Amino acid sequence: MLDATWQERVDALGRGDYVRYDESTATRLGEGAQLLLDTWHGDLRRMRSPHREVQKFPGIAETGADIFCREVQAVWPRLRPFFDQRTLEAARRHGLPTQPQRLAELVKPDQVANLAAALVRSTLNR
Repeated sequence: MLDATWQERVDALGRGDYVRYDESTATRLGEGAQLLLDTWHGDLRRMRSPHREVQKFPGIAETGADIFCREVQAVWPRLRPFFDQRTLEAARRHGLPTQPQRLAELVKPDQVANLAAALVRSTLNR
């Protein structure tokens, strides 16, 4: 992102049909790339508290951090199990445990992220 100019980022976002927010997003992508290099030397795995620290990126708030942690636990075992309020509420609706550790025990460790994603999808399909 840092090697791309602002205009190159805008153009790439436009090609991806992100035209509504392309200019502000292009700016945030550049700022985020600089933050990544300055703070974590280009490696997100250096974050000590990913849910809190990812919110330092421009445009990422608590919901974005929840999504990030739900997904990244597939490749970062140290975050497992991560279930945010949305996934725990879905688990409750399905009669599943609402304690993260107990919920995670229902699947193999490398499937926790898939379980979290499935629970979120279940909230979208009424």
